[in-house]
Amino acid sequence: MPIFAPQMGMLYLVPTPVGNMEDITLRALRVLGEADVVLAEDTRTSGVLLKHHGIAARFCPHHKFNEHQTADALAARMAAGETMALVSDAGTPGISDPGFLLVRACVERGVEVQCLPGATAFVPALVASGLPCERFTFEGFLPQKKGRQSRIAELREEPRTMVFYESPHRLRKTLEQLAEVFGAERRGCACREISKLHEECVRGTLAELSAHFAAHEPRGEFVLVVEGHRPAKVQKKRNMAGEAEATGGNEP
Repeated sequence: MPIFAPQMGMLYLVPTPVGNMEDITLRALRVLGEADVVLAEDTRTSGVLLKHHGIAARFCPHHKFNEHQTADALAARMAAGETMALVSDAGTPGISDPGFLLVRACVERGVEVQCLPGATAFVPALVASGLPCERFTFEGFLPQKKGRQSRIAELREEPRTMVFYESPHRLRKTLEQLAEVFGAERRGCACREISKLHEECVRGTLAELSAHFAAHEPRGEFVLVVEGHRPAKVQKKRNMAGEAEATGGNEP
């Protein structure tokens, strides 16, 4: 088991706002200001955030195109005493963004890793969806091409609420595919622009969501929350309860 040496630096994973620039903790601002290096997915995007909060930082690019080549070298620098803070363009590093390879390299070298609590897109969407959120599975982005249909088929009988990330130009296709495999009556919620000016959550069946976004062009990045599979008996009981509520519980 690695032993953390006092002379070592460390790695901080620092969540950044997914929209509103005020959605960042005081601790995160302090860490970003004190770190020897800020590792950024896009230095221009992170530069705007830090400038907004009056922080001057030494940046180093760390993204999906170079992380395989740089993770070990960065971990070695931290093992030699440097403290670094990793940020993504928005949200928590490692959640559908670079981070895993660097964390693994640090752990292998005995470099301490701390992840600060903070913003991530899927939690607000899940909680606001109106769907069960005591148990859920985070699926991130579905495969764009190879393996996409098979992954959707594998999830058809997943009993937990499912959370997906999706881009605006693929949202309609994804809704159509999910409705075809899961059933058009499966419930869902599509949230976009979380914490931004035009934040919106559209709720309904997958068929209703498909119809909505066929009539309204999807804009912004989406979090798609989909109800888990329910056995036929449970589904029938739920539908009957909904019908009774709609009629006031009176027999026809």
